[in-house]
Amino acid sequence: MTNDELRVSADRVLSRLVGDTTGTAKLREDQWRAIEALVADHRRALVVQRTGWGKSAVYFVATALLRERGSGPTVIVSPLLALMRNQVEAAERAGIRARTINSANIEEWETVQAEVAEGTVDVLLVSPERLNNPDFRDQVLPKLAASTGLLVVDEAHCISDWGHDFRPDYRRLRTMLADLRPDVPVLATTATANARVTKDVAEQLGTGEGTAETLVLRGPLDRESLSLGVLNLPDAAHRLAWLADHLNELPGSGIIYTLTVSAADEVTAYLRQCGHEVAAYSGKTEDSDRRAAEADLLANRVKALVATSALGMGFDKPDLGFVVHLGSPASPIAYYQQVGRAGRGVEHAEVLLLPGREDEAIWRYFASLAFPSEEQVRRTLEVLTAAGRPLSLPALEPQVELRRSRLETMLKVLDVDGAVHRVRGGWTATGQPWTYDAERYAWVARQRAAEQQAMRDYATSTGCRMEFLRRQLDDEAATPCGRCDNCAQPRFSAEVSPAALQTARGELDRPGVDVEPRRMWPTGLPAIGVELKGRIPVGQQAAPGRALGRLSDIGWGNRLRPLLAPQSPDGAVPGDVADAVVTVLADWAKGPGGWASGAPDAPRRPVGVVTLDSRTRPRLVHSLGERIAAVGRMPLLGTVTYRDQGIDTRVPRTNSAQRLRALDGALIVPPTLADALATAGGPVLLVDDYTDTGWTLAIAARLLRQAGAEGVFPLVLAVQG
Repeated sequence: MTNDELRVSADRVLSRLVGDTTGTAKLREDQWRAIEALVADHRRALVVQRTGWGKSAVYFVATALLRERGSGPTVIVSPLLALMRNQVEAAERAGIRARTINSANIEEWETVQAEVAEGTVDVLLVSPERLNNPDFRDQVLPKLAASTGLLVVDEAHCISDWGHDFRPDYRRLRTMLADLRPDVPVLATTATANARVTKDVAEQLGTGEGTAETLVLRGPLDRESLSLGVLNLPDAAHRLAWLADHLNELPGSGIIYTLTVSAADEVTAYLRQCGHEVAAYSGKTEDSDRRAAEADLLANRVKALVATSALGMGFDKPDLGFVVHLGSPASPIAYYQQVGRAGRGVEHAEVLLLPGREDEAIWRYFASLAFPSEEQVRRTLEVLTAAGRPLSLPALEPQVELRRSRLETMLKVLDVDGAVHRVRGGWTATGQPWTYDAERYAWVARQRAAEQQAMRDYATSTGCRMEFLRRQLDDEAATPCGRCDNCAQPRFSAEVSPAALQTARGELDRPGVDVEPRRMWPTGLPAIGVELKGRIPVGQQAAPGRALGRLSDIGWGNRLRPLLAPQSPDGAVPGDVADAVVTVLADWAKGPGGWASGAPDAPRRPVGVVTLDSRTRPRLVHSLGERIAAVGRMPLLGTVTYRDQGIDTRVPRTNSAQRLRALDGALIVPPTLADALATAGGPVLLVDDYTDTGWTLAIAARLLRQAGAEGVFPLVLAVQG
C-alpha cells in the first residue's frame, strides 16, 4: 500500500471515529504525519499538542491500520479511569474493540488477558500502577512487550520528573520500551510539556537498540475558544459569594477546581445551600459516585462539579463551558492543563482564577512531600538489606521516618533505578549500587519554586494571560490572544451581593469538625521496641472529639494557619478563636451523642479540663484550657506532661509508628493530676492546639483512662487534612 492509499484509509477510519457518515472527515497534517510515522515507518513519535487537538484520533486510526496489517494489539498506558471510559467508547465508534485493566475492574483481569492472548482485543488500556504490580510486571508485561503492535503513552509528561505531574509508576515504561522489538512503533502524547520535559520524554522514548530518533511534533498551544481572566477578591467569603451570585452567568456547565478535598466539600455545601446544582469530586469520592458525577456533568444535569485535581487529565466533555479555580494551582503548566478541559467543542468558554491567601500554605505542604532526603533513602535500603527477606509496606513503615504514600512513591523510583525490587510479599534490596541524584532533585525543587512565582505573576499580570501561559510551556508562537481580561475588557464584575456575602460568611464561620479517635495500634510496633499491637482496649480509647477547623479549610483554616504556623509567637488564645471553641463545645454537647443531648446512652458531662503539654505553644494551650474551664464551670485539673523535658518528640510528617516510638514512655500523668482525676470522678475534656496523626491524643487519653478518668473527650483547635 502506498502512502497515498494509506492516507485514504486513515481518513476513512477517522470518519467512523467521529461519526461522519459523509466520509469527508480529514486528518490534520500533523495527525497524518504522526500516523504515517507509526504505520508506514514504525517509528517512535512524541506529539505535544493542545487539549482538544485530536491526539486520541492518532492512536485509534493508527491502531485500525496496523491491525488491518496483522499487527498485535495496541497497549495504551492511561492515567485516569475517566479517560479510559471515554476512550473505550470512542474506540467502539471506529469498530475497535477496547478493554481495560485497572484498579476498578480486578474481577475482569483474567478474562481480559485471555482475550488479548486470543487476539480478539484491539486496544488494551492499562493504568500506570499496573506496571509496578509484580504479577503484571513478571507475567503479563513480557507477553505484551512481545505481542504489542503499538505502544501509546498518554499524558506522557508524567514520565519526566522535570514535569509538574511526575508519576513514578510511569518510569516502569522504560523497561517495556527497552524490551520492545525495534520495529514496534511507539506514540507518546501530551498537551502540557515545556521544552525541558519534551526533550526528556523524547530521549526516554529512544530507549532500545536499533530505534530511530524520536519524531517530535509540537504545535502551537493557543486555545482560541478560551477567555482567561483573574478576579482578586478580598477573602474566601467574597470568593464563595461571587460564585453564588455569578455561577449561572457562566456558559453551559463546567468545573470549579479547589486545591483541597475539604475546600471542595465546603464549596459544594455552600453552593447547594444557595440553590445551585453542583456535586463534589475528589480523590476521596467513591468510584461509583465519581461515575455518577461525571455522567451528570456530561449530561448537563449539574451546573458544575466542584473538584480537586482528581478530575484532571482525560476528562472529555467537548461542550464544557467554563473552568473556575477557587485557589491557584502551584504550576502554570498544571493550570493550563486543567483549563484545557473547557471549550473543546464550543466557540467560547470562560476561564477564571480566583486566587486565595491560603494558596501559598497549600503549596508549601505539597512541596514538603517531594522526594525524600538521602538519609531517609539510605535508611530504607539498610532496613531492606538487613531483613534478608521481602518486607511489605506495613512491615517497613515502622522502621523508617516516612509516611506510607511517600514511602511507596520512593520505592517505585528506587525499583526502576534498580536499587530495590518489588516481589510477592513486598520489597527487597537488590544490593546494586545506587547514587542519590541530589543535583537533579535540587533542580526540580528550584523549578517548583519558579513555577509558584510564575503563578503569582500570572495573577497580577497586566499582559495577555494566554500568551503568558503559552510562554511558560515554551510555545515560541505565543502572541497576545485578544480575548483575555487584559487584552479585552473584563467580562465579570468583582461585586457580590450583601445577601450572598452574609451567607458565605455564615458558612465559613461555622465552627466544628469531628476528630475520630484511634482504635488500632499500627502494625509492626514490636519490631521497633514498642510493645503495642492489635486493637486499643475500649477502656483505654479516647472518645470521638472535636476541632474548631481543618488547616486546609478556606474558612477557619485561614484563621488557624497563621496562629499555628511554626514561626508564630506563643500567646494567649485570641478572643474570636476562644469564642468559636466555646460554640463548638456547646454544639457538641447538644448534638448526637453529646452529654447534653438527652439520649438514653449519652455519656456523662465532663467534670474537668486537662491540657496537653506543648513545647511550642504552652501559653496558647493553657489559656485555651482556662477559658474552657471557666465557661464550662469546671476545674482545670492539670496537664499531661513530658517525662523528660529535654526530649524532642516532634517528628514532622512522619508515619504513625515513628510517632508512637517518639511518644512511647514520653508522656506522664503527674501525681497531682492523678489525684485530681480520682477526686473529680468522671470524664474529662483533653485540650490541645493541633492534631495530625492523632497519636498524641491517643496516648494521653490512654494514660488518663488508666489513671481513673471515666472518659476522655479530645478538643483541639485544628486538624490537618
